[in-house]
Amino acid sequence: MGMLDGKVAVVTGAGHGIGRGHAMELAKHGAKVVVNDLGGSVTGEGSGRDADLTVKIIQDRGGEAVANYADVSDYDAAASLVSDAVEAFGRFDILVNNAGIVRDSAIWNMEERDFDSVIAVHLKGTWVPCKHAALHWREQNKASGAPVGGRIINTISGAGLTGNFGQTNYAPAKAAIASLTQTLSLELYKLGVTVNAVGPAAATRITATMPNAPAVIEPDEVPDGEWNRMDPAVSSPLVAWLASDEADHVTGQIIRAVAENIIWMTPWADGPAINNGGKRWDATKLGMQLATDVFKTRAPGLRY
Repeated sequence: MGMLDGKVAVVTGAGHGIGRGHAMELAKHGAKVVVNDLGGSVTGEGSGRDADLTVKIIQDRGGEAVANYADVSDYDAAASLVSDAVEAFGRFDILVNNAGIVRDSAIWNMEERDFDSVIAVHLKGTWVPCKHAALHWREQNKASGAPVGGRIINTISGAGLTGNFGQTNYAPAKAAIASLTQTLSLELYKLGVTVNAVGPAAATRITATMPNAPAVIEPDEVPDGEWNRMDPAVSSPLVAWLASDEADHVTGQIIRAVAENIIWMTPWADGPAINNGGKRWDATKLGMQLATDVFKTRAPGLRY
């Protein structure tokens, strides 16, 4: 018995790289998979049938999969993600949002269209599938009165959590997806839906656009049992587990999966604080107060 037997999953951006790895892993554990990919370039131009490549890999390994070529940032087109799952396999249980592009440059060189395109694919392209999934599961919940057991796994990045030069479009999109994940986990909890985010690291078409990047690896090129820390499927076992019934207690979490490390990212939390005793702050004194008691950039001296 596979841990995902009887489940139906949609994976966006699954024509190559990390998305392909997720689709393969979900199918390995018994899920039937809708493989979505617009088939465009790594910078978002054009379209194609790259999803067919992943579908064939899954089918050749004994799994079940169908292709979907919708633009995830197009509201009407993305509705087909859910409808294709139901039409092909009779149900819809798991949404893995992975689609993404890059258009890197320092802010003084970045064109407005490069900002808009990256935000659209990553942020809107996560929100739109989540919206259609939420509508589907809410109707199911209304009809049955029972938790639906849905799963959403979004994709974030270390760039969105710590920043990265040349990515004033990509990094804030990924940071926003972390916030979206936490908010959706609150909104969908009563429906019986968990929402988490995974931050992978691998040698993909996206990382290949960066200076001195390693050569691109496809997950099906790594032999079973062989370890490669840059394998795009390194994070896929975590995705499969989060998609399973065993993970029904985990929601609203941001988890990085980098090589052999799984790292739980703690959310924004209150740090050191100062209090002005019910009085308005004085800007001319605030620098010293912050330096001594918040930023610790100045020694406070003896205090009794």
